[in-house]
Amino acid sequence: MAASTLTEVARLAGVSPATASRVLNGSARTPGPDIAQRVRQAADSLGYIPNAQAQGLAKSSSGLIGLIVHDIADPYFAAIARGVQDAAREQRRMVLLATTGGAPAEEKEAVAAFAARRADSIVIAGSRSARNEDLQDNAELAAELDRYCRNGGQVAVVGHPVVGASASEGYHVVAVPNEELAESLAASLAEGRDCDFVVIGGPEGLFTSDDRIRGFQAGLERAGRPAAELVRSAFNRSGGYEAGLALAQRIKAAGPARRPLCIFAVNDVMAIGATAALRAEGLRIPRDATIAGFDDIETLRDFRPALSTVRLPLEDIGRLATRATARGAAEHPDEAGPPITGAVTLRRSTEAGA
Repeated sequence: MAASTLTEVARLAGVSPATASRVLNGSARTPGPDIAQRVRQAADSLGYIPNAQAQGLAKSSSGLIGLIVHDIADPYFAAIARGVQDAAREQRRMVLLATTGGAPAEEKEAVAAFAARRADSIVIAGSRSARNEDLQDNAELAAELDRYCRNGGQVAVVGHPVVGASASEGYHVVAVPNEELAESLAASLAEGRDCDFVVIGGPEGLFTSDDRIRGFQAGLERAGRPAAELVRSAFNRSGGYEAGLALAQRIKAAGPARRPLCIFAVNDVMAIGATAALRAEGLRIPRDATIAGFDDIETLRDFRPALSTVRLPLEDIGRLATRATARGAAEHPDEAGPPITGAVTLRRSTEAGA
């Protein structure tokens, strides 16, 4: 069945299409109550569905928030998305979602698509990259974001600014103290332990991973311990599993006389992957090695042994980013919420000698 048109509604109500549009799509020039009632009754009888884009033009707001994440299946991004959704619901707005795999080129396409749909604001969650292969795509993403902000859009980026973005208005960064928290984790793990440290990190140039690596090494130095060995892999569970297999072979080759090994994976899903690899090779945590992650994703509630990690308020991060892009947030910054904090959380996976 063909959808009813605004012209048909206007004809049935006995008004002009412009008057019908002002009633149904919203306008500062509101017709009288009797006319408005006739228009709405006509729309109901015809089953007319208002055009969201026309409403956005009339109100100068579409009520849409664009959310860009690397992978919605990753519990880290799922928790942030839940926070974005909660804040959007408070503001009576709807969320559009794009997943990009962390590729700046895909993020640029998502920004352009959201801008074309007149999204009021865009939230971007996921590590920024300074890798050589991303330089051109970073520049194009930054240009697209700058164009969007110049046209009145609001952007919030979780973690670090988009490389090369220069917008001075409508651009917000929700800073996450990754380096400081990783330093605190290292200090906690080094206390009273005689072990060798290994860091499983993501690819070089990935800002979140590099921040956490740098912070962890600084924490070991502050504790008077040698720097940790660094093993780089993909910034996901598969990367953690691959690194875990290599470490398992080393542990087994060293035999019973080996020094205890304490592993820090720069996110929880990498720690889960590494633990699974060690278990597949017949090794147990924390008997044969200890391990810690970062983020405190919800999945850890069912993970054994309980994983030591750094707890981040992921849903709060999503809420804060969304509120930062709300109209008037620049004039009332305190309404968005306090700065992001986290906490070292030690559990059974790092209990030495367990």
